[in-house]
Amino acid sequence: MLLCRQNIKDMLRSHTKIAWRNLRKNKTFSLINIAGLSLGMAVTMLIGLWLQDELTFSKNHDNYDRLVAVMQHQTFNGVKGTQSAVPYLLGDEIRDKYGSDFKYISMAAWPSPHILSHNNNGISQVGNFFEPVFPEMLSLKMLKGTRNGLKDPHSIMLSASTAKAMFGDADPMDQLIKLDESTDVKVTGVYEDLPYNSSFRNLAFMAPWELKLNIESWVRELDNPWRPNFTQCFAQLADHADLEKVSAKIKDVKLHKVRPDEAAYKPEIFLHPMSKWHLYSDWAEGINIGGRIQFVWLFSIIGGFVLLLACINFMNLSTARSEKRAKEVGIRKAVGSIRQQLIVQFLSESMMVAGIAFIAALVMVQFSLPLFNDIADKKVSIPFTSPMFWLIALGITLVTGLLAGSYPALYLSSFEPVKVLKGTFRGGRLASIPRKTMVVIQFTVSVILIIGTLVVIKQIHYAQSRPTAYNREGLVSFAINTPTAAANYDPMRQELISSGAIVDMAGSNSLTTEVMAVNNGYTWRGMLPGTNGNFAAITVTDNYGKTIDWQIVEGRDFSKEFASDSSALIVNETAAKFMGFKNAVGEIIKVDGQPYTVIGVVKDMVMESPYQNVFRTIFGLNYNQKNFITARLNPAKTTQESLAEMETIFKKYNPGMPFNYRFVDNNYADKFDAEKRIARLSSFFAILAIIISCLGLFGMATFMAEQRIKEVGVRKVLGASVLHLWGLMTKDFVQLVLIAFVLAVPVAYYFMSKWLLHYEYRTDIPWWLLAGTCGVALMIALLTVSYQSIKAALTNPVKSLKSE
Repeated sequence: MLLCRQNIKDMLRSHTKIAWRNLRKNKTFSLINIAGLSLGMAVTMLIGLWLQDELTFSKNHDNYDRLVAVMQHQTFNGVKGTQSAVPYLLGDEIRDKYGSDFKYISMAAWPSPHILSHNNNGISQVGNFFEPVFPEMLSLKMLKGTRNGLKDPHSIMLSASTAKAMFGDADPMDQLIKLDESTDVKVTGVYEDLPYNSSFRNLAFMAPWELKLNIESWVRELDNPWRPNFTQCFAQLADHADLEKVSAKIKDVKLHKVRPDEAAYKPEIFLHPMSKWHLYSDWAEGINIGGRIQFVWLFSIIGGFVLLLACINFMNLSTARSEKRAKEVGIRKAVGSIRQQLIVQFLSESMMVAGIAFIAALVMVQFSLPLFNDIADKKVSIPFTSPMFWLIALGITLVTGLLAGSYPALYLSSFEPVKVLKGTFRGGRLASIPRKTMVVIQFTVSVILIIGTLVVIKQIHYAQSRPTAYNREGLVSFAINTPTAAANYDPMRQELISSGAIVDMAGSNSLTTEVMAVNNGYTWRGMLPGTNGNFAAITVTDNYGKTIDWQIVEGRDFSKEFASDSSALIVNETAAKFMGFKNAVGEIIKVDGQPYTVIGVVKDMVMESPYQNVFRTIFGLNYNQKNFITARLNPAKTTQESLAEMETIFKKYNPGMPFNYRFVDNNYADKFDAEKRIARLSSFFAILAIIISCLGLFGMATFMAEQRIKEVGVRKVLGASVLHLWGLMTKDFVQLVLIAFVLAVPVAYYFMSKWLLHYEYRTDIPWWLLAGTCGVALMIALLTVSYQSIKAALTNPVKSLKSE
C-alpha cells in the first residue's frame, strides 16, 4: 500500500517536472495559452460576481421569500396595463377581509428627497413613509433602538450614514429633527445601511405613514378615495399562506369598492413576490415578460463562450504542435507507457497552465474591479473569505483545465509509435479541420458580440438624438421641500431674474423629465363610451412654457393677462389626436365635472422614456402646487457665476437649507443609464473576446510560420515577392473569418431584432453595420497574423533552408 502511494507521488512529481519543462521550453506558446486562459477566467469571474449580485438582490432580508408588493392590473381602451401604484385605503381593506393570510401589511409613499435639519443645519436625504410594521418586515439590523421605532406618529428612524452625517459621533437617539422645515420628529432608531443590491438601498430614513397622512390632510378628504392611485402597498405573507391562492383571493378587492363607471377599468389586485422585483419587472398586457433576467441570461452565455474561446486557443495550439511532440509520444510508448499514462501527463500540463492562469486571473480581477463596478453600477468584491467562492473557483479551474486539455490529450496519446519513430507520421489535411472549426467558432462568437454591442450603441444614439420638443440647454431644476421655499417663490424668482443669474423661472408639480401625476377624470365632446380618459396631468405656473421653450403648434401659451386662464388647458399633440380634435383650440374638457377650455396645443415633449411613445398630456395652471422649480440660466453669464448667485439668493430665502440642483440635461441623460451600462459591459466583454481570439490566431500564425519556413524559403529563391508570400500565408485565416461572418450575421440579426422589439421608438439594423463589422473583424485578423507572415516572408532563405 505504501509502495503504491509512493509510486503515485513519484508519477505526479515526474508529470509536474515534465510539464514545467515543456512550459519553459515553449515560452511563446505557454505565454499565449496562459494569457488566453487567464483572460477567459477573469471575464468568467467578473461575470460570475455580477450574476451573484443580481441573483441575490434583496436576499439580505430574512423574510425575502415571504415579502410581496401588492400591485394591480387595469384595462384602458382594451389594453391591460400593470402598475405598482394603488389607492391609499387598499392596505386597510385587505387587512380587514383577508388578514389571516398576511403576517404584516404596510402602506407606503414613494421614495423622495426631503430636508432633515438639526440646529438650523439641513441636509437633503431620500426617505419614505411606512406603517410601523415595515422595519420588522425588512428585518432591519438595528444599531440603536428597536424595529418598533415608527409607532409614534412623530418619530423617525435614520440609517447609520445619515445619523453620522447629522450628528457625527454624538448619540442621535431622542434628538429632535425638523422634517422639511415644518414638522418636528424624534429619532427613535438607527439601522445599518442596507446593502447596495437591495431594493431599498437608498432609504436614508423611514418615517411613519400616519405622519404622511397628517401632513397631507387632503388625502383623508378625498371625495372618491378609491380612484386615485398614488401609494404603494407591501406585505409579508403568513407562514402557511400560498402566494398564488392569496393573490387569487384578493383579486377583486378594489373592484368591489370603485364606482360603477370606474369598474369598466376592471382593476385586478395581485401579489408580486420580492424574488421577482428586480429581475422580472416588465409587463405587457398583464403578463410578466421578464426584465433584467434577460441580461442575466445574456451575460451567463457570454461568460461561458469567452471561457470556451480561451479553451479553444489551448486546444488549437496544443494540437497544432502535435508533430513537434510526436517523437516524445512515440518514445514513451516504445518504452512501455500506456495511453492512460500519456493522457494523465498531458492533462497535468493543462492543469498546470489552468492553475497559473487562475492566479493571474485573480490578480486581473482584483485590479479591474473598481473600473468594472463603475461600469456596471455595482459594489462587488472578491469574497476571499468565502469557502464557497474557493470551491467554485477551483471547480472552474479544474473544469477549464480538463476541457482545454482533453482533446489535445486524447489526440496526442493516439499516435502510433511505429509510424512516429519511422518518421512516416503526418497529421494530414484532415488533422487541421478541428483546429479550423474552432477558429471559426471563436470568430463567430466574437462577431456576434461586436454586432450586438454596435446595435445597442446605435439604439442609444438613436434615442438620444430624438427631438424632445423643448430646449434642455441651460435648464436647472430643484425640488421645493419646505413651506418657506414655497412661500418665498415669487420674491425669490424676481430677485433671481433681477440679478441676471437666470432668464426665467417656473414651478410645476413634475420635473420636466418625469410624469409624476396621472388623472383619468377627463371627459370631452365626442368621447366614445368605454374610452379611458387617462392622461398625464401636469400643473404649471404661467411662464412654464417660456422657461423651457416648448413649441406651440396651435393657439397660445398661458398668460397672466388672461384671468380666464385659471380655467384653461394646454394639451400635447398626442392628447389632441386621442380626443379626436382636428382644431383643439376652443374645445371644452371637463376635469372631474368642471369645464376647462383648451387654449393651445404643444408639440409632444419627451418627458418619460425616450424609447417609448409620448404619453397624452394635459397642462393646467396651478400656482399652489409647485413641487419643483425649473430655471433657465442666463447665457450671458458663465454657468459657475449664475449658479453661485442662485445659491446665494436661495439661501437668503431658505436659510440653513442645502441648494440641491440638477441640470435637466443630466436628468434626461439618466434615462439612458441602463442601456449605456449594458453597452459598456458588452463592449468590455466583446473586446476581451476579440483579444482572446487574436491570441489564438497569433499563436496559430506563429506555428504555421515555423512549419512553412522552408516552403517560404524555396518560394523566395524561385522569385516570390513578400506581398505574394504574405497573401499565401494569410489566405487560410481570411477564409475562416469570412465563414465565421456568414454564420454570425443571421444569428446576431435575429437576436438583436428581437431585442429591439422591447422599444417602441427603435432604430434599424442597417447592412453597413453588418458589413462594417465584417471589415473590422477581418482587419483585426489580418493585423494579428500579418506580423508572423511578413516576418517569415522577410527571413533570409539561406537561413531558412539550412539543414537542421
